[in-house]
Amino acid sequence: MGRIRRRLILVAAALSVTFIVGTLGFVLIEDYPPFDAFYMTLITVLTVGYAEIHPLGFAGRVFNSILLLFGVTVILLATGFLVQTLIELELNQFFGKRRNKNMIDKLHDHFIVCGYGRVGRGATAELIAAKAQFVVVDNNEERVERAMQAGLLAVVADASRDETLRDVGITRAKGLIATLGTDADNLFLTMTAKTLNPMLQLSARVGEESAETKMRRAGANFVFAPYVSTGHRMAQALLKPHVLQFLDYTTQERDPHEAGIEQIRIEPGSHFTHKTIGDVSTQKSDQVVLLAVRRSSGKMVYNPPATLELAGGDYLIVMGEPSGLERLEKMLGESA
Repeated sequence: MGRIRRRLILVAAALSVTFIVGTLGFVLIEDYPPFDAFYMTLITVLTVGYAEIHPLGFAGRVFNSILLLFGVTVILLATGFLVQTLIELELNQFFGKRRNKNMIDKLHDHFIVCGYGRVGRGATAELIAAKAQFVVVDNNEERVERAMQAGLLAVVADASRDETLRDVGITRAKGLIATLGTDADNLFLTMTAKTLNPMLQLSARVGEESAETKMRRAGANFVFAPYVSTGHRMAQALLKPHVLQFLDYTTQERDPHEAGIEQIRIEPGSHFTHKTIGDVSTQKSDQVVLLAVRRSSGKMVYNPPATLELAGGDYLIVMGEPSGLERLEKMLGESA
């Protein structure tokens, strides 16, 4: 787009210079009134073939001849540039859509981010940091262009339509993030997405607290009210500054080599199925701290005792450096 914009600016500048020079030339050389001078320049450059507005002297005809040659050349080049630009735009749009479709068709267990506003951009930043596959859907062309310039896979479409969600692989997706402009749009999107894929994990944004219950009834697994959350965090910053600093350090965007909080699933066939937290603790790295266990039933066990027996489908909530977390995930994924 930058190259096309520069080309259009160049064409506009060349045409402007031609008309300005032509108008000034007729005013200074033949003493034409300004409008007559502009009109004479216009019919000369466009080769309309009308007669001279006022009789031209020798100097005026020499100037007019030079203007004719230069002006026609500029018009031809401008026409060629515009035709080339239109063809490139059409081809880029066609091949861009085809390339996007091919890339989307290859996605599995991916995420769909609906809406690329401030909240949507924050969500994509976290997905990028986690190296997750995702596609952005927004009905605003400027936002989609911004996403594509950032190197993201994005499409211009109405996210609440069944065909749009099918096109971005809703049936193969792992999760969806609903960050559209209004609560009504997000509610309708949630209902549509859950109908197409009941197993989808869905996170939705709401502007009003009263919409949270409706959103959960519609099938949203997680509901966030940014304004309410911001108010809570602002108060916590004053009441519990060190706690908030710790949470920000472990959950906000950070250096890839610094400690963070992750969840690690124990697969049903894992070597650690039916073993205890103590067995995991003796083999995990000292760089990793076990915070909680989320049972397959949904119950959360904080600071789990060493005697707690693990089962397939449980999640360990752990904090530590990336290298230690990777080793633990690999260890827990080993088959029995």
